[in-house]
Amino acid sequence: MTDQTRRNILITGASSGLGEGMARLFAARGRNLALCARRADRLEELAAELRAQHPGGTVVVRPLDVNDHDAVFRVVRECDEELGGLDRVIANAGLGKGQPVGTGYFRANKQTAETNFIALLAQCEAAMELFRKRNSGHLVVVSSVTAVRGAGGNLTSYAASKAAATSLAEGIAMSVADTPIKVTCLMPGYIESEMTARAKKTPLLATAAAGHRALVEAIEREPGAAFVPRWPWAVMARVMRYAPAPLARRLG
Repeated sequence: MTDQTRRNILITGASSGLGEGMARLFAARGRNLALCARRADRLEELAAELRAQHPGGTVVVRPLDVNDHDAVFRVVRECDEELGGLDRVIANAGLGKGQPVGTGYFRANKQTAETNFIALLAQCEAAMELFRKRNSGHLVVVSSVTAVRGAGGNLTSYAASKAAATSLAEGIAMSVADTPIKVTCLMPGYIESEMTARAKKTPLLATAAAGHRALVEAIEREPGAAFVPRWPWAVMARVMRYAPAPLARRLG
């Protein structure tokens, strides 16, 4: 895949963290962007900055809560029309809050599960409707290295939702394996962001700059799946999957 093939890219969860970082790097590569997130003010600030820095590209914004499933389909179609056809959709919006199961925080755990899987499904459905009609496109699902194994404590619902996200991406990829449509599942380790700043443990934390660069480089390669950054997380994922439970708890 050449570096300029995917010209028009939609990114959800683009107002901060990984989504914002990827948006900056794709804009620098001359891509046209559709940026979606709940925080419209943050999106507008980012869009204005990117337009000033990279006047040759187009940046459109849409306020979007991915848990509003009807809005997901509407916004994806609007952005597709405004940019003249989306080539890549990066389903990045997610939620990281949670508490140990059975401690009275079902509502928070449910919100994480719904955002990270049901809302993700809506994003994938909306993107794949476009791609199937055209027999082309690149769907990127942002999962997590925690998907490789169940996690304890505050991460239990989060890790389970990311395992579901990974399985969803794998299943979609199987369904279009004989077509030009590409599906990539990204499984980031700990990358500096608002989410990791709130976490109690962030082992082997990558800087935001290094993490965002690794994400974009992996997306451009269009693999079926990728741990990001590859070092150390490709190795750590194997350790996490097969380590005895006491060690796995310390790593998570």
